[in-house]
Amino acid sequence: MATLKEAAEDFLSQKRIAVAGVSRKGDVAANGIYRKLRDAGYQVYPTNPNASTVEGDQCYPDLKSIPGGVDGVLIATHPEITRDVVQECIDLGIGRVWLHRSFGQGSFSEDAIQVARENNVTIIPGGCPMMFVEPVDFGHKCIRWFTSMTGGTPREV
Repeated sequence: MATLKEAAEDFLSQKRIAVAGVSRKGDVAANGIYRKLRDAGYQVYPTNPNASTVEGDQCYPDLKSIPGGVDGVLIATHPEITRDVVQECIDLGIGRVWLHRSFGQGSFSEDAIQVARENNVTIIPGGCPMMFVEPVDFGHKCIRWFTSMTGGTPREV
């Protein structure tokens, strides 16, 4: 098994990443992650079946609608939707998935984790890419430390 840091580095070494769960309102974690990845130079694609644009960019209703596909998917949806997004990743051959979770439930879903692992998808079941994408802001450094101490992020993936 890889450590969280190793898995995060592998996930973030991909350049085409989708963010599932962005909002038209812009007030959810997914939007912050989307902006951070976009500003860091990633080719990042927002997905939400109910939005045509997010953060001033084209938004895709689902992963299969993204031209050229993606290498990884960050899921920041309600946990009830997480398994469906993971299944879409499996169906499309996307081998890297990250379930956003810092405090509380986040997108964490045991069922989604199990189905991902059964289908050889590398899944990071917690944490946030903003804890690893440089430059890491002070708040996310603190969150990374706190959640690693309290078990909010996995030690191994």
